[in-house]
Amino acid sequence: MVDAFHMGGWGMYPTLVFGLLLLAASVRYAISPERRFVPLQISLGILTLVSGGLGFVSGTIKSLTFVGAVPPDSRWLWIVGLGESLNNVALALALLILSSLAATVGAYRLSQMMNPAR
Repeated sequence: MVDAFHMGGWGMYPTLVFGLLLLAASVRYAISPERRFVPLQISLGILTLVSGGLGFVSGTIKSLTFVGAVPPDSRWLWIVGLGESLNNVALALALLILSSLAATVGAYRLSQMMNPAR
């Protein structure tokens, strides 16, 4: 995990921060499901995903920029850089999955409180 974080580069830091904030908001919603937390979860989810996407794009740009500086027989190495850049997207998706699980628990609890007929 540490290697993946290192390979992902600087884009991993904002993705991690936004993702952890999203996870905290989702856990808070699971504990006490109030509708006011839904817009926060949505906006933090988008921010996490976009941050991971920006880290991927900037890493890919960096990898492709140096293709001309390597010998012709080594130009395939951009694929390694692409793989390293994908760590940003993987982190964003992993945090979104965990947060979605917590939000699902909150949504279920909210539905049970709104329908006391059971």
